[in-house]
Amino acid sequence: MTDQPTPNFTPYQRFVAGLMAFLQFAVILDFMIMSPLGAVIMPALDITPRQFGLAVSAYAFSAGSAGFLAAGFADRFDRKRLLLFFYAGFIVGTLWCGLAQTFPTLLAARIVTGLFGGVIGSVLMAIITDLFAVNQRGRVMGVVQSAFAASQVLGLPVGLYLSNHGTWHTPFLAIAAFGVVGGLVIALRLKPVADHLAIKQEHSPLAHLFHTVMEPRYAFAFGTTALLTTGGYMLMPFGSAFSVHNLGISLSDLPTIYLVTGLCTIFFAPTIGRVTDKVGRMPVFFVGTAITVTTVVFYTHLGVTPLPELIAVNVIMFLGIFSRMIPYQTLISTLPEPVQRGSFNAVNSAVQQLGGGLASLVAAQLITAEPDGHLVGMPLVGYVVIGTSVISATLTWRINKAIERRAAMAAAAA
Repeated sequence: MTDQPTPNFTPYQRFVAGLMAFLQFAVILDFMIMSPLGAVIMPALDITPRQFGLAVSAYAFSAGSAGFLAAGFADRFDRKRLLLFFYAGFIVGTLWCGLAQTFPTLLAARIVTGLFGGVIGSVLMAIITDLFAVNQRGRVMGVVQSAFAASQVLGLPVGLYLSNHGTWHTPFLAIAAFGVVGGLVIALRLKPVADHLAIKQEHSPLAHLFHTVMEPRYAFAFGTTALLTTGGYMLMPFGSAFSVHNLGISLSDLPTIYLVTGLCTIFFAPTIGRVTDKVGRMPVFFVGTAITVTTVVFYTHLGVTPLPELIAVNVIMFLGIFSRMIPYQTLISTLPEPVQRGSFNAVNSAVQQLGGGLASLVAAQLITAEPDGHLVGMPLVGYVVIGTSVISATLTWRINKAIERRAAMAAAAA
């Protein structure tokens, strides 16, 4: 249990938390929309599951590369201006996706979108760490992570509806138009976030990046982050095709799965954040790991499945995923010094994207499609996810112990 009080948000903090969730919604939706559209994009462009996996992972790899490139400069600018720059590029890349007519142009568009969109999450994390106290971050992480659910409740069903009544290009064009609203809110309402500029900066951006990457306690967290992303990047890109071709779910029923799962997630993501602040990070994280491992085994071995049963499995699986990610993000937000928050989060985001891209490629190699579309290899993917989940739980426990020791030493010195 934690004995620290959990102060209420100020009105401006509530606005910032809502804005961060709004922006996260747009970025997550842009990435996630590829998964349910996979069953449409593959036949429309006449591409294989491996090519589709490449399109998914291309975003991740370019996002990871951009994270490393941005890390050296991430603490040298007002975070608001940095956010505006990358968000504008993200909107342009998403518009390009909506205009792509061939696989090469779609691949190029996903790379450009990743270059900009992949950095946004790290800037949001740095802003949250700057503006919220440690014992508020579980709640704000819960709010921001609820954007993932909102993208399912609002974004994915609408995206599937638009693609069913238009083409697969339509959802990307809608996301780009929707994103312009977020850009205007950033420009007009978000205050500058520049207190870190008062702290003496390292002379060289390259040295700043080098010292961030080489800091042992940071490097340990980066490795753990890469493992934690494995589950989503290995399972979700093939979720719609697996549901339709293996589980016997109608393409028209996919929006229902995302809608119900998302509604449930919107409820329990903020709840997980509040519990994390009150109970502690590690108990919530370990419960989430146990739920994830159990449901992944069950999910990847399913045969033809009734729609209500599949929805229930999805809901429980996402409960496990969020019960790991929210406390983990809260935990590592305490690691970086103020002058390194931007670079730490940029590198951490880069590692997350690169690890996820590698996971997508591995999954694409393990999964094959039969002539009728039936996917072979999902149980093997599930075993890989379980293995990385267990390892990441062990590493997270070690990170938490190291943070506790560091805090105790600081308290003794004081």
